Amino acid sequence: MGAIALIYSIVVYLIFFASFLYLIAFMGGDMTSFIGAPKTLDSGTAILTAWPAVLVNIGLLLLFGVQHSVMARSGFKKALTKIVPQAMERSTYVLTTVVVLVLLFVFWQPLPSTVWSVTSPLWSVVLMAVFFLGVGLVLLSTFMINHFELFGLLQGWLGFRKKEAAAPVFVMPYLYKYIRHPLYLGFLLAFWSTSHMTVGHLLFSSIWTAYIFVAIGYEERDLIAVFGDKYHAYMAKVPAILPFGRGK
Repeated sequence: MGAIALIYSIVVYLIFFASFLYLIAFMGGDMTSFIGAPKTLDSGTAILTAWPAVLVNIGLLLLFGVQHSVMARSGFKKALTKIVPQAMERSTYVLTTVVVLVLLFVFWQPLPSTVWSVTSPLWSVVLMAVFFLGVGLVLLSTFMINHFELFGLLQGWLGFRKKEAAAPVFVMPYLYKYIRHPLYLGFLLAFWSTSHMTVGHLLFSSIWTAYIFVAIGYEERDLIAVFGDKYHAYMAKVPAILPFGRGK
């Protein structure tokens, strides 16, 4: 079973990374046109118009939010490990995330009406740079904590070696000394940095931004349950998203 868990974690990781790369193209639209993605937030086949399309898109975004939040809760994890081995639990979570992302890519209905458009070449380049800065910050943030644990590879490796995972240790690596959620900051930068904001892009960015702030509440509740006063003190000292102001 250990070898199966390791192979499973590797395959799931590769599939996830491919979906993450496509997510960059999907969000980036014109800024990533060099990739030649068949479907983005603003382009591709749409079979619905107006309100039906809006409702479908909202449903797809809510599906992602529900899956991502419910499967991350400790109670769900305990239930899942009664079905799959502990070493495969995180990879199963990641794989389910991929399925939901693929549904989003396939069934998203572009709403290309313009909300705003930046015509200045200089500001267009600035917004593109901020977009890729945000994407880079997302990826970099995962390595600042434990990229391979976050996406299930470490668990598969430990399962293969028949070893138990070490107890979680509270640390504040690099950017985490200045903001509690640099990964979420990266996503926010990527969501909103575009020179051509469409109705579809605005809907996507608005709902995922709202989800991020809901997710922070759930995530920090879980972290307090694990680290107690250490995390309370961290919250009091370090801001959540922006590297200025006081913590909460």
